[in-house]
Amino acid sequence: MDTETSEQEGMKNRCGSGPHMMKHMCCHGSGGALYGLGFLGALGYYLTTATSLLGGVLGVIKAILWPAFLVYGLLKFLGM
Repeated sequence: MDTETSEQEGMKNRCGSGPHMMKHMCCHGSGGALYGLGFLGALGYYLTTATSLLGGVLGVIKAILWPAFLVYGLLKFLGM
């Protein structure tokens, strides 16, 4: 079959091929990779500094929520 569905054409245009290549930016999971690396770094930090089981559990929770702490600290620093 030579015909493509409109959904396939839309995906092609949205992800950088076709006439709308310069109008759309297609991200392929780079944000997830950045979050994953940050999670592993935060998890390593919090677990190595934990002095008790409760500290370790809180460290895991903090490692999951580190972007929220980052944004909060940035906004507090900027006075917003």
